[in-house]
Amino acid sequence: MFEGKAEEAMNFYTSLFDQSEIVSISRYDENGPGKEGTVIHATFTLNGQEFMCIDSYVNHNFTFTPAMSLYVTCETEEEIDTVFH
Repeated sequence: MFEGKAEEAMNFYTSLFDQSEIVSISRYDENGPGKEGTVIHATFTLNGQEFMCIDSYVNHNFTFTPAMSLYVTCETEEEIDTVFH
């Protein structure tokens, strides 16, 4: 999660690894809630492994956090049940 710098981060990360690219970017428009042009959701690959990122429209009171989010894409409800139960 970034505060307006998701695309900058993706460009940096993909420049470091072979077989890396920005796959897709969805952006906020003038209707928000995030600042127009910032990233709602994006996917990119690093050495063939897919990652996701977003720009948070919430101002946070921290500059660093050791936290991370893990996104899991499932094809079926059965797969969701297997992963999350």
